Amino acid sequence: MPVIMGTAGHIDHGKTTLVKALTGIDCDRLSEEKKRGITIELGFAHLDLGGGSRLGIVDVPGHEKFVKNMVAGAAGVDFVTLIIAADEGIMPQTREHLEICQLLGVTTGIVALTKTDMVDAEWLEMVEEEVASYLEPTFLGGAPIVPVSAHTGEGLDALKDEIRALLKEFKPKRRSDLFRIPVDRVFTMKGHGTVITGTMISGSISVGEDVVLYPKEAPSKVRGLQSHGETVETAQAGRRTAVNLHGLEVDDVRRGDVLARPGSLFPSDVWDIELTVLESSHLPLKHRREIHFHHGAREVLARIYLLDRDELQPGETAVCQVRFTEPLAGVYDDRIVLRSFSPLRAFAGGRIVGPVGHKIKRFSDAVELLKQLSSDVPEEVAAAQLELAGPKGVTFNELLTMTNLQSKALEKTLGVLGGQQKAVLFDKDTRRYAGGDMAQALADSLLEYLEAFHKKDSMKPGVQRGELASSWGRELPPKLFHFIVERLLKKGDVVAEQEVLRLKDHKVSLASDQEKVRETVLGAYEKGGLTPPNLKDVLEPLGMDFKQAAPVFRLLQDQGQLVRVKDDMYYHGLALDSIKEKIIGFFADNQEMSAPDFKGLTGLSRKYLIPVLEYFDKEKLTVRVGDVRHLRKRS
Repeated sequence: MPVIMGTAGHIDHGKTTLVKALTGIDCDRLSEEKKRGITIELGFAHLDLGGGSRLGIVDVPGHEKFVKNMVAGAAGVDFVTLIIAADEGIMPQTREHLEICQLLGVTTGIVALTKTDMVDAEWLEMVEEEVASYLEPTFLGGAPIVPVSAHTGEGLDALKDEIRALLKEFKPKRRSDLFRIPVDRVFTMKGHGTVITGTMISGSISVGEDVVLYPKEAPSKVRGLQSHGETVETAQAGRRTAVNLHGLEVDDVRRGDVLARPGSLFPSDVWDIELTVLESSHLPLKHRREIHFHHGAREVLARIYLLDRDELQPGETAVCQVRFTEPLAGVYDDRIVLRSFSPLRAFAGGRIVGPVGHKIKRFSDAVELLKQLSSDVPEEVAAAQLELAGPKGVTFNELLTMTNLQSKALEKTLGVLGGQQKAVLFDKDTRRYAGGDMAQALADSLLEYLEAFHKKDSMKPGVQRGELASSWGRELPPKLFHFIVERLLKKGDVVAEQEVLRLKDHKVSLASDQEKVRETVLGAYEKGGLTPPNLKDVLEPLGMDFKQAAPVFRLLQDQGQLVRVKDDMYYHGLALDSIKEKIIGFFADNQEMSAPDFKGLTGLSRKYLIPVLEYFDKEKLTVRVGDVRHLRKRS
């Protein structure tokens, strides 16, 4: 598997000179770098170690003014060679670079004591002891310390042997299959156009593929690829890669932009992060503090929001949020570094746990759920991401960035969560998932809503599906609303009668006096047949006005026993059914029907004739064309 080594160390301790001695490649390419004798920008080289093994090398600047460039280079390395000049020993940038590597999650490396030709044996032995003692409590504690002179060549073979030994035992962290290259350099090549370079963090890419530059989401296509200076058709993760892009100008690209596939990253102006303040920091990190924020090759100003405290003390770790003035594109477990304004130095760092930040109130219960994102168990992380996403849910592609799992691993994880009722797929078209606990809470809420609905109006058989969607479900994605309803229908907790939904145990119930009203009203309209009585004549014997009788009328309409034809005109359902049958029968032998035809068919007077004709027009049984009507064709 390809591996990237980074250099680290104080200015003028010989990082670039050592890389050149090892590889033959001069990483100082800028005229200003050669003129001043210091590294300003990142440099890149490769070292052939035999047996087809090639090591990528990122050479970083040591000057304190260019630490941001050092962070950009160190962000993609697998291990570090800490370079310390034997004639000076440990210096300020030695300490800061070491801390930055620690914050970026580097866990192993080698120490090169350079410029050994400048000191005697006794001094060299003393410096070795000093360095070993200083590094003991760090991730480089016990690491090989190799004396070397780039000037004389002494120790170079020993250093290469130590690198080979490290690579033999080294196990790079598992990479996802999400293709990403953070851009650390952009330039133009004559006859080729725009070229970007960076360390491919994960995935692979081939010539001809469509790509997008994030966060601005500028589309492009891969015209050509180089990996460690060699032209290739496909480039793999863990290698320094140059990509020739079609359709983008140099001015379209900024250091820190990320090249990835279309629809694979989701820029956000809020991230959830796990943050640790270095023990060497003199001051705590306060809520809402503005800082220099480093991610990949990008440096931006940002503000930290602590969620469960007002200060984060040196040595402490907490899950918090960072907010930007413009969206950035990140992935779960990406490393981050915070640098203060004064003094300008690294004082905290950690990793992303939520690349699409959630709306979290300080000191709320959701903060505890947010802490679950720090888990090493993929199922716990995915379950927490789903619950924090709320009703809008999360797509499969979004979950890839929110867990940093490979596609197959994420599918397996979602399968496990589905079996545990902790994840539900509610939109198969977009592969959108929701948290199982949230889905259950929504189902319980819907049952409570229907219970309250029935209690408020016990004479209604239920609530129309559309009405339920626009009331109880107004804040939900339509497909999630449909999923919750269908789930309750499948379980039998809710019953559907056409488009009316009700609880399984709900039955329309009338008080004894209302039952008497129902019988009287229904009897009057049943007796009226095709010439129903006036509403006033029905209600007067009961000593009621329509407002008092309205619940009974609504019930009879919901049951289909009464039909409102127009204003105060009601028909018994069976009477209208008989008229409908007559109309259909008429059109079996006729193409059109006039008002006189309808009168002859039914015997209705004009008082009833016109309202009934218009009713069937409205019901789309008939359609009026001039003075006649046709049977509406069924689609």
